[in-house]
Amino acid sequence: MLPLSVSERGLGGEVCPNADGERSEYWRPAAGETSPPNPLHNPFAERTDYFPEDRRRVSYALQTLWHEKTRYAAGVGAVAFSAVLMVLQVGLLLGLFETTSIPVDHTSADIWVGSQDVRSVDLGVPIGVNLHMARLTGKSGLVGQPELYLANYANLTRPNGGMERCFILGSGLDPDAAGAADVLTPELKSALTMPDSIVIDESDLNRTGLTGLGDRIKINGVEVTLVGTVRGMKSLAAPWVMCSLTTARKILATYLQPDQTTYLLVRAESPQRAKEIVNELNAEYPEMQAHTADDFSFSCRWYWLTRTKAGIAIGYAALLGLLVGAVITAQTLYSATMASAREFATLLALGIPRKKIYGLVMEQSFWVGAAGIVVAWPVVYLLSLGAAAGGAKVVLRWEVLAGAAVLTILTALGSGLFALRSVRSIQPMSLLR
Repeated sequence: MLPLSVSERGLGGEVCPNADGERSEYWRPAAGETSPPNPLHNPFAERTDYFPEDRRRVSYALQTLWHEKTRYAAGVGAVAFSAVLMVLQVGLLLGLFETTSIPVDHTSADIWVGSQDVRSVDLGVPIGVNLHMARLTGKSGLVGQPELYLANYANLTRPNGGMERCFILGSGLDPDAAGAADVLTPELKSALTMPDSIVIDESDLNRTGLTGLGDRIKINGVEVTLVGTVRGMKSLAAPWVMCSLTTARKILATYLQPDQTTYLLVRAESPQRAKEIVNELNAEYPEMQAHTADDFSFSCRWYWLTRTKAGIAIGYAALLGLLVGAVITAQTLYSATMASAREFATLLALGIPRKKIYGLVMEQSFWVGAAGIVVAWPVVYLLSLGAAAGGAKVVLRWEVLAGAAVLTILTALGSGLFALRSVRSIQPMSLLR
């Protein structure tokens, strides 16, 4: 009789109770069996009930990771670090360049019409009002009349005598004006109807030398009065200065003629109709440029992203984080695999194909990457809240999170491929040493 050292049913037969009715540690042939199984026979090859059912529900790779969690902790931490670094850098980059399209994002216009080949809202040049107005109003599917929008740089003189560049945003102030910034309350719109009045973001008070409502400064030699502040219009370079069309035309008198504007803004019946009108205008009048609001917003960000090369610099930093995480993860998996060399050699001696051990290592790599992502996301959200408290915006779009997750998993799998080198050197003969 053979000892039941693996399980009560692992090698066939049945349990033989002893004289006291307790479990016996010896094998007894089951019905139809006449001899014990070959002790050299590999039970893994044919039997599916070798492991209890509840254990077979969890993969061996996951069980190994959980049992040896301290051994794999460094790899999980490295993957989490690279994911956090990548997401935060991309999020900071997106948040930084969102400020370049603020005038577009905070209006309700569907279509922007400007000069030829204008790629950013701050690069517009004067266009004739009558000519472009006639071209635009000839299209069906518009809601309301096109509105003037004056936008250009100006020189601001601080109260202490210093100079600062600012950007004038002059728009209509009616309750349903398409060009009025959505951060302007009815009270602020009413205040801006006063001659030579302006509104800026509260974060730009120090830059402009203003301290509070009623303060006066000069912009292009025109004395203006601060009548209010808003939030959500923080600038990347020159502060955004919101005012009425009358005030803007007075400040930009040397730049704009009375019959000129920087942009024409209008709403459309639907986003689809807005795209159709834009395509028609660009095809019929190549000397002008029409954009949908979404396209113009993206164009502003893309222009500044490529012009300043900031995207390349941040991309290199994110790549460096990925490489650091990949190296640490690969070394962790390699060390863990070598530490399990005797166990793998035993499996090879039992007849387990080497490719299945390769699959085990790659599955471990996948779960290390997944665990790193689970650890990284709460850290990312906490750090983004901290950045927001400090005045830096981190944009966490689902595309960024999904892309980072895919890259993180691929990095972990690449590290697993590196760790397979140790498996190739494992031989069953090593058990005899």
